[in-house]
Amino acid sequence: MAGHKEFKLFSFSGKMKILHLSWFAFFITFLIWFNFAPLLQHVKESLGLTTAEIKTLLILNVAFTIPARVVVGMLTDKYGPRLVYSLLLAICTIPCFVFAFSANFVQAAIARFALGMIGAGFVIGIRLVSEWFPHNELGIAEGIYGGWGNFGSAVAAFALPTVAVMFGREDGWRYAMAITGVMSLLFSIVFYRSVTDTPKGATYYKPKNAGTMEVTSTGDFYLLLIMKVPIYVSLGLLAWKLSLSSVGLFSSFTVMTIYLVLGLIYIFDTFHLWKVNKHIFVEEVPEIHRYKFKQVAVLNVLYFATFGSELAVVSMLPLFFADTFGLTPVVAGIVSSTYAFMNLMSRPSGGCLSDKFGRKATLLILTAGLAVGYFLMGYVNGSWPIWLAVIAAMGCSFFVQSGEGAVFAAVPLIKRRMTGQIAGMTGAYGNVGAVVYLTILSVVDYSTFFFIIAATAMLGFLTLVFMKEPSGQIAEVNDDGTITMIDVAKA
Repeated sequence: MAGHKEFKLFSFSGKMKILHLSWFAFFITFLIWFNFAPLLQHVKESLGLTTAEIKTLLILNVAFTIPARVVVGMLTDKYGPRLVYSLLLAICTIPCFVFAFSANFVQAAIARFALGMIGAGFVIGIRLVSEWFPHNELGIAEGIYGGWGNFGSAVAAFALPTVAVMFGREDGWRYAMAITGVMSLLFSIVFYRSVTDTPKGATYYKPKNAGTMEVTSTGDFYLLLIMKVPIYVSLGLLAWKLSLSSVGLFSSFTVMTIYLVLGLIYIFDTFHLWKVNKHIFVEEVPEIHRYKFKQVAVLNVLYFATFGSELAVVSMLPLFFADTFGLTPVVAGIVSSTYAFMNLMSRPSGGCLSDKFGRKATLLILTAGLAVGYFLMGYVNGSWPIWLAVIAAMGCSFFVQSGEGAVFAAVPLIKRRMTGQIAGMTGAYGNVGAVVYLTILSVVDYSTFFFIIAATAMLGFLTLVFMKEPSGQIAEVNDDGTITMIDVAKA
């Protein structure tokens, strides 16, 4: 933590109070979002579900998060993190309670789909933390926010089965899930009463149009259109997965309808984007107000490879260890949890390194380490000692999660008033990555799966060549027309 003289981690006043309240809000969102997997067997028996129906619920759990992160990012920029986070925590308790007390598969499926919205909470805190911390502390602050909040999934895996057993009977899982909903509802009130969007006297800059992203050159306009395509494709991929005979939730006609609707939304999205940005085709944006969208595009690709692979690997690792080393499900679950546990130190480490050695240099090193880590995981087999396989998984996860921390150390330095939108798009790319990787896993073996992730990490490494180290200042316009310059790097 050297170099962060005013960064008193265990203080609970000023900016540190905001950081602690933010990561805990994020922690609760992940606790709820991942409250299903550890109680999966209880839910299956209690509701009399088939294996195919359980798989469907797992897919539905992540489906809505992709568009939700984009939309919530826009709402955050427009209405402020305090209001949006408080509302998200409160509103998402409804599908949480509905799922906890659902009587059949249909009720559970609708509730689980709606609950995917809570996965969007992450992007709200990115904007809030960026308002409170200077550029030289931003990496470690965002890293602590992301890493400690992300730990909610690990706590869900360990604590909720125990809570379910404490309540006993076949309905124990229902009360365990309901408790997470109660926590979210209570904390939404605490958060709203305790947080402000900016330090006293600071201005909260809002985008001119919160409905879509502003760009500052014609080249960026076309690049943004291209970068939106994978988001729509991933939603189409989810619809296709839900139509497979093993799941059978959607008919062929329903899937074709979804494809058509997604295509129409993309066309509308394109028209709206042009409407907001058409002035750039007529006149050049002054240099002082420009930002480079390629910065966002590179971070999207990197988050696809980092958080996308984390989500995919966390969900398959217990099965991988059980199949490869003949472990019982319980032991395999404990062993594979080491991957998620790394979040506590890895994300903050990535952010801290980014503050100290620069955003681009840190991302280059961590992305290279990520590629090597997954390449090594591709060679893990039953002849390896189990301890060595666990060390390989933990080493790999360090680079994955440190990379996530380094990505979001750079996100708030691109354009302050659009931080929510940029974080929303980059965050959505993480979920897009998970959908793509898990789809690949369904048709290849474990070894090929890890090699493919390593290859996408190398692609991310190559895109980093086009990233420019954030430097100088960002210009933001005040309500009275005056301009404020915000530092993004050391002078």
